[in-house]
Amino acid sequence: MENDAATLHCPICQAENPLTNKFCQQCSTPLPQRYLWVVGDVSGVGSPGDLLADRYLIINPSVVLDTHPGLPPQVPDLDNIQAIRPYLRLIPYRLNVPQIYGVVHLPPGYSPNELLLLEKPPLVVDGAEPNISLCSKFTDAWQNATSMRQLNWLWQIAQLWQPLKSEGVVSSLLDTDLLRVEGSLIKLLELRFDPTQPPELVQLGEFWQQLGKTAKPAIAEFVEQISNLLIAGEINTPELLITVLDQGLRDLGQTQNPSIHIITKTDTGPRRERNEDACYPSSGTIVNKPPHTALAIVCDGIGGHEGGNVASNLAIDTIQQQVQELTRLPADHVDPALVLVDLEKAVAIANDKISQRNDSEHRQGRKRMGTTLVMALPLGHEMYITHVGDSRAYWITPQGCYQVTLDDDVASREVRLGYAIYREAVQQSGAGSLVQALGMSPSSSLHPQPKDLFATKIQYFC
Repeated sequence: MENDAATLHCPICQAENPLTNKFCQQCSTPLPQRYLWVVGDVSGVGSPGDLLADRYLIINPSVVLDTHPGLPPQVPDLDNIQAIRPYLRLIPYRLNVPQIYGVVHLPPGYSPNELLLLEKPPLVVDGAEPNISLCSKFTDAWQNATSMRQLNWLWQIAQLWQPLKSEGVVSSLLDTDLLRVEGSLIKLLELRFDPTQPPELVQLGEFWQQLGKTAKPAIAEFVEQISNLLIAGEINTPELLITVLDQGLRDLGQTQNPSIHIITKTDTGPRRERNEDACYPSSGTIVNKPPHTALAIVCDGIGGHEGGNVASNLAIDTIQQQVQELTRLPADHVDPALVLVDLEKAVAIANDKISQRNDSEHRQGRKRMGTTLVMALPLGHEMYITHVGDSRAYWITPQGCYQVTLDDDVASREVRLGYAIYREAVQQSGAGSLVQALGMSPSSSLHPQPKDLFATKIQYFC
């Protein structure tokens, strides 16, 4: 339901617009429509169509729309930091885990005294006058998915198991109400803390055993075998589970023959006189390649006209040479764990070459040249992503545009450490300052922890 009086305020000029507008009728700025998931129930403080805290339009008891998307949201009380810390520390997994947008502080007498708002939950927004619904439950969508997608969903759950267990919320992955799917992505509605005895991989095996009954014929026996091994304790670590699933996906992926389309373009931008960016293949390239020969790299140089363009090109040349051997590997000889190690080594070598060049030219402090990096290397059924700095990789699907990498800046570090929510952290002085880039110091000082911030992999066809 909509309130006729409710309007959407432009984030730039603050002009009021009808909720159905895509662009501001005064300044033509795109109007973000941020539908947020409420942890809890707003029915006690308002009804659909009401404005909560003079800002959030209540769509239903668990979903609100931010009508002032240009204003910073209220932040949680510091006393509540323990309740929200898992969301903060799991920001590297925001493809699957919703992140904290802000809170609504409730008047005295309400318990709890604040409602937590999560952004980018698994919601479907349909129509010009939006009809909001939840994405399908994982268990409902499972039956109609392809064999590759079914196996990929299990792989994502396996990837999430240890990080969520470390934060005391792994039981969320066994809650069929929380576990949703958005296209090819596993998405959680929210996180719930584990009971006194948190679930183990045995319980995951029992869950998957039920799924095996409706698995596609091509993988039914494989899913049953994995479930039995989990229950028997023979697969007793998430790492071993991921290795087994990787092999299953590799075998299944051999029946598919995708083509990689690469388009590259760099631009000087409105403020610079010289382009410090570099990419591989070179800017202006349009090519189609089979996965085992494809590679894409983007670097954004640091150090102005005196060295940023040198550092970015040196990084491109070095990494391209280092990964040539990987692109020659047959699909059935790819070991994902070793590939990640090799990519980290390639980045370290590029870093040291730039750093040594800085030292040989006696560059110090701000005079040192450096570069950010983001690269994509498809091998077999997987896309390997490596990045340093704030150059980003995005994943665009029919369901949306997702940021895969997490910037190596001060704001992201504060969130990752559990000290602040992102929308608060970016308001602080120096929030965008990089905490690492290639060439600024020896590779021993690069800090790729948690590992998923440095080199990771995603399934790129499922």
